Order: sequence, then structure tokens, then C-alpha cells
Amino acid sequence: MKERIRVGISSCLLGEKVRYDGGHKLDRYLKDTLGRYVEWKAVCPEVEMGLSVPREAMRLSGNPDSPHLKTVHTGVDHTNQMLQWAEKKLVELQSENLCGFIFKSRSPSSGLKGVKVYGNTGIPVRTGIGIFAKAFINRFPLLPVEDDGRLHDPTLRENFIERIFVYKRWQDLIKEGGLPGAIVSFHTEHKFLILSHSPAHYTELGRLVANSGKYKLEELHMEYLGILTAALRLIATVKKHTNVLQHISGYLKKFLSADEKQELSEIISDYYKGLIPLIVPITILNHYVRKYNEQYLRRQYYLKPHPLELMLRNHV
Repeated sequence: MKERIRVGISSCLLGEKVRYDGGHKLDRYLKDTLGRYVEWKAVCPEVEMGLSVPREAMRLSGNPDSPHLKTVHTGVDHTNQMLQWAEKKLVELQSENLCGFIFKSRSPSSGLKGVKVYGNTGIPVRTGIGIFAKAFINRFPLLPVEDDGRLHDPTLRENFIERIFVYKRWQDLIKEGGLPGAIVSFHTEHKFLILSHSPAHYTELGRLVANSGKYKLEELHMEYLGILTAALRLIATVKKHTNVLQHISGYLKKFLSADEKQELSEIISDYYKGLIPLIVPITILNHYVRKYNEQYLRRQYYLKPHPLELMLRNHV
């Protein structure tokens, strides 16, 4: 990357003391590890809309589909204040060219999934979305988003970080004009990465690229990004990874000895059985790609979707 990826994040996750009790929720992995590759754009809805630190805790109440944001003890309704602030903030964020956003889980303003919503009975249901988080995803429906709680799952973490790197490469392509020829190259370089998520969406994208001349350029961009986003939201399973690994190994068979072919086949099989993580077959494939200078595979982002230092494929 020529520049770091710009990603929005709830301020408390970077250690800023902005929570209602004056504390924070520092996530060392996000700040110190992923932060080496990301330019964070910190956002705290409550503080930015004018509330103090510390302050009375708030919660969602009413209809889970359109809840109100109220203080827990005094019942002060901050819904309109939050919505008015969010409308202005989203305009500001539009110019930041974000590649994703990480929200604070369970927050009444920023929780992405399963936020408590209190009804008349006083018993909460965990079906809510934070007021700001909901406004954000409505405004930027194609941006990768996740919350810090779900990022503790290695598979979801790998998926989200892979997506922000893909989105950044797409942004760079558009910045350079996004001409059909460049989209063909982008599509080619992401072939196996997309296949690891959804062969059906890869086929659909292939048809779109083949018929790109029938679209206005902006329409082509939106259609391609929409299908790509839908594909990458699907989690790459062991079975789909195994199919891709076998497909890639087929490009190398003309170079490999019988023993090397057997070893590679056994390693892929061991991955499929859950005996070793994905990084093991990926490492040996990258070794052979470099050794034999296989040009088509050298271009494949599946083999290098994000920096090795993040160790994302060590646990999937």
C-alpha cells in the first residue's frame, strides 16, 4: 500500500477516556498491531454531540426497529440530538474515504448487533442496533463494518481485515480512473480470493466484466462493488479454501517433482482435516510461486491478502 488504510473506530477502543464512567475499552490488537497499517479516525458519538465525561448511562428503549436513546435513571431522551449530530458527522466522514469502521459492541449509540432494547416490561431484547451505527450503515451500505466483540473471533477478524484491504485497493483503482481494463486486472488478481468466499458471485462478476461495455463507467463501478461486497461478506470456509488451494496447486504441477506434489497434496489434506492452520499450505504455495516465478499466481491477492505480521491465517 502506498498509504495506510483509513478506518473509523469508536474512540474508547483506542484508549480514549470517553465512556460514561470516564473509562475506556482499549483494544491493544487494534491500536498497536492493526494500527501499524491503519490510520484510525476515532469517533465518540456521545461526547461529540455534546455530552460530558462522566455522564449518566444511556440505553435504548421502545420499539427495537426504531428505539429511543434515553438516560437510564432520569429518562432524558437524546434521540433527536444524536440523529442530528449523526447526520452532520456522516457528511464529514464522507470526505474521509474510509475503508471500514469498527464499532463498540453493545453500545446504545455504536453497537452493531445485539444491543439491548428495553420495552415496557423492563426486560430487554438483544435485537437492537446503536443509533449512530444504524445511521452509518444506512449511509455507507457497502463499507466493511464490524464490532470489537466479534473481532475476537479469528475467522471474523480475518474476514473483516481482508475486506478493508480489498476495499482500499478498489478505492485506489477508482482514484486512478477505474477504466474497464483496470477492472479486468483487479478481477483477475482477486480471482482466488473471491472464489474462497463465493464461486457463484465470482461467476456473476465475470459476466459483468465480460459485458462491461454495456454499462456507463459509474454504473459498472457500483455494480461490481455491490457484488464484490456481497461475496466477501460470506465467510470463507475450510471446504472453499481447500478447493482454492487445490486449484492453485494445479498451476504448479508442471514444475513440481512427484515427491513435492505428494507433499503439497498431504498438506492441503491436513488443512482440510483441521490438523494445521491455513498459513501452512499458503506458505508452501508462496514458496513454489517464488521459486518457479509463476507469474499468474504472483498476482493473486489470495496468497497475500494482508501483511503476514498480522498473523490472521495462523488461527483459521
